[in-house]
Amino acid sequence: MTKTIVGLEVTEESVRAAEVTLGRKPQLIAYGEVPLAPGSARDSEVLDQGSVAVALRQLWTGARFKSRAAVLGVASRRILVREYTTQAMRPDLLREALPYQVQDLLPVPASQAVLDFYPLSQQGDQVSGLLVAAVAESIEQIISTLSRVKVRTQAVDLAAFGLARVTAPLASPDETVATVSIGDHTTQVVVSRAGIPQFVRILPIDVETAASRRHSLDLDVDVDGSKTPALEYAGSAGSTQQTRTRGLLRSATSPGLSDLAARLRSTLSFFASRPGASAPSQVFVTGAGAADATMPALASAIDIPLRLVNVTDVISTSAAPPAGEVSLNLVGTVGIALGEATR
Repeated sequence: MTKTIVGLEVTEESVRAAEVTLGRKPQLIAYGEVPLAPGSARDSEVLDQGSVAVALRQLWTGARFKSRAAVLGVASRRILVREYTTQAMRPDLLREALPYQVQDLLPVPASQAVLDFYPLSQQGDQVSGLLVAAVAESIEQIISTLSRVKVRTQAVDLAAFGLARVTAPLASPDETVATVSIGDHTTQVVVSRAGIPQFVRILPIDVETAASRRHSLDLDVDVDGSKTPALEYAGSAGSTQQTRTRGLLRSATSPGLSDLAARLRSTLSFFASRPGASAPSQVFVTGAGAADATMPALASAIDIPLRLVNVTDVISTSAAPPAGEVSLNLVGTVGIALGEATR
């Protein structure tokens, strides 16, 4: 039997996962997304374990995932990602030294943080890279919730790294590109070359999508008076259900889109202005917030070619092809899984 791995994300609106085969040519074989009741979670943070656990059970059953091993992708405004330079040393020694070195940079004590360092370059005895810091309690809460439904967390990955990884084949090896994933409340920006992230920004911006509109309407009330989610879709090799709210559109003049366009422009300009930086030659745009009126709004603000990326642009699939916002959301989820699938 072909071995597989599941990439998983927890957002304020839903739990989402994609299962891909392991090996040199990964393939998407199943996917799903199940909505969460308001107040159950924030981006990469579980607030109500019971509610999220129920959704995870529905997700694994509805999508018919073969594997119960998952790579957890995290993306939150509470995650710190910044450039950092330190003394070159063995990876194990750096892991031990890092908490003491970066304590003054962290919003919480180092003992309460999960730290990672992604090395990018070395000059002499100095190594430079990306420092990633997340609140340990938030990560442990998600892992604990997954264990309640017998899903094993094989690894934890920054979602932005997955975005750089999954869009790498769309660019030439020496080309600098930016990938932007627009979520309901958080937009991720990663500038990369050959799939290696050079720069990451996580922008807290609310952009209306079908899922966020469902949340604003709270829950539908059934005839018997019980409440059920207004939106649910899942896909596997044998089944696909589409959201009933796919046709909802956003206004190109909404404050969220205007703010998003301005902040993306300033973020890309900041990166390009740094000494020795190579400005991105194109911008890949994905995520549910990239649908409808978003692309024209971004094109009017950013003087770089934009390309909308769906999941079928980055991986072949034996499952029923996803469509609409589902296909856009799955790009990042697949990228998370690919970190383990291609090892």
